[in-house]
Amino acid sequence: MMKRDLALIGLAFLWLLPAGRPQQTAEEACSLHILVPGLKGDAGEKGDKGAPGRPGRVGPAGEKGDMGDKGQKGSVGRHGKIGPIGSKGEKGDSGDIGPPGPNGEPGIPCECSQLRKAIGEMDNQVTQLTTELKFIKNAVAGVRETDSKIYLLVKEEKRYVDAQLSCQGRGGTLGMPKDEAANGLMAAYITQAGLARVFIGINDLEREGTFVYSDRSPMQTFNKWRSGEPNNAYDEEDCVEMVASGGWNDVACHVTMHFLCEFDKEHV
Repeated sequence: MMKRDLALIGLAFLWLLPAGRPQQTAEEACSLHILVPGLKGDAGEKGDKGAPGRPGRVGPAGEKGDMGDKGQKGSVGRHGKIGPIGSKGEKGDSGDIGPPGPNGEPGIPCECSQLRKAIGEMDNQVTQLTTELKFIKNAVAGVRETDSKIYLLVKEEKRYVDAQLSCQGRGGTLGMPKDEAANGLMAAYITQAGLARVFIGINDLEREGTFVYSDRSPMQTFNKWRSGEPNNAYDEEDCVEMVASGGWNDVACHVTMHFLCEFDKEHV
């Protein structure tokens, strides 16, 4: 079948030759070779290995394999950053006493006798000024004092509330006899001034029958109530007076009388 097809192709080739070309002679026609395929030859030798092809596409990820054996311990890494400072520890025990230090250099000689004399004269002047100040306070200002308190008798008749405001305006409060010594000093002060009674810093204005000092501190065990006092006469006696004998008596707050102020020496 294949040979017939090739013969037909050869005849078609002859027919397609240009018409202007002179027709071939019978001899030329007889000498025309018709190419037909020959027999299959023997297999040739294996050619050289070709160049590698282009890489193929990346295949899908394979399944996760089993965990391998634990590797060997790696080398020590770099030191990390220094951490924050810790809290202060407890104070340690005192160490042993060290050996004495070397002797210092000799001091510069001075005329110490003159310095001692000057210091002595200054001490005398301070003592004299202190005595004079005490005289001024006691004789001129008319105050009385203890180690921690100063008392001033104000010879102005005022109601209790106004008397308290007057003492506060001076930096103190109405006198508060919280022990026998203070009470006796205040009583002697009143007697020496020739007065019969004065307001002192005790009242029960906030709660009837519960007397407190003018600094709002509660009364403890000490008191100097006169016999039958306090009696809240006429249901209006909420303030307290001291009489010259040192006794206490509750009185109405709206009456007017002289009063005693008290000052802390630390705040004067």
